[in-house]
Amino acid sequence: MCPQPDPVSVPPGEPKLLDQLSGRLRVKHYSIRTEQAYVDWVRRFVLFHDKRHPRELGPTEVEAFLTDLAVRRRVSASTQNQAKSAILFLYKEVINKELPWLNGVVAARVSQRLPVVLSVEEVNAALGGLRGTPALVARLLYGSGLRILECLRLRVKDVDFARREILVRDGKGAKDRVTMLPETLIEPLQRHLVRVSELHGEDIAAGYGTVYLPYALDRKYPNAGRQWMWQYVFPSARLSKDPRSDVVRRHHADEKPIQRALQSALRAAGIHKPATPHTLRHSFATHLLQNGYDIRTVQELLGHADVSTTMIYTHVLNRGGRGVQSPLDAH
Repeated sequence: MCPQPDPVSVPPGEPKLLDQLSGRLRVKHYSIRTEQAYVDWVRRFVLFHDKRHPRELGPTEVEAFLTDLAVRRRVSASTQNQAKSAILFLYKEVINKELPWLNGVVAARVSQRLPVVLSVEEVNAALGGLRGTPALVARLLYGSGLRILECLRLRVKDVDFARREILVRDGKGAKDRVTMLPETLIEPLQRHLVRVSELHGEDIAAGYGTVYLPYALDRKYPNAGRQWMWQYVFPSARLSKDPRSDVVRRHHADEKPIQRALQSALRAAGIHKPATPHTLRHSFATHLLQNGYDIRTVQELLGHADVSTTMIYTHVLNRGGRGVQSPLDAH
């Protein structure tokens, strides 16, 4: 079987376009998931136009690609906008070509849907059906308002038991924030970390034990990757090869088992809402507002850049239907 040709031919000695893209994304400290997504979108863009180099393409070709995604492939607006962002990054950061027209390409309008929220009773029923690590993760999502990847990427040093707080590093928008650590989770989390520490000790004894460090800190501090404070609070159950460096190490836990466990717990509790782990974050915000906490405080705990994003949770305050009493109930 003949190997497939590269999507774009490049002069001898020059790095391949997709390799250049990956390298630039790493220099700019984009996450591995964003890197993989952007590389995939640029590959699709090039193949869509019969492997022509992006330098030869213009606004017509970009519009055609994005239109095909929306019309023929029927992707969501957020997916279409991610593809546009990948192409924009390619031209600005890799090809070094300022293209004013690309900023003018109309972004797909993302629908503004109200978040799914569980009642306090539903949250308790769902959490009661979870065991082990999924139970602890789900309680942190609801008790601290974390996004699932923010929770799974926590390092040991990010949890401050004395101050009862969690430091979320590099959250959405590459911003740090502080949120609360629920009192009821202190003891379970400490017991969990004892087991994680034992696992870390076993990895070190087996010749592993290093963890991925952001911002090339492993080159600046060669031994930091073995230190306890840098280890993930929720490590993966198995070792794997880091796609960025080919180093075998223990990454953080995957979110899919958490999602499946929560779905099973919801079904067992007879809850028929389209809930996900992110629903627990929505419920955290809504229940705080219901309990009378200031919306600016909730905004800071959630890490929202604009309070208008937090305002969406006010739709469930007091009563449904925007808190308006139906005339049928007035009689």
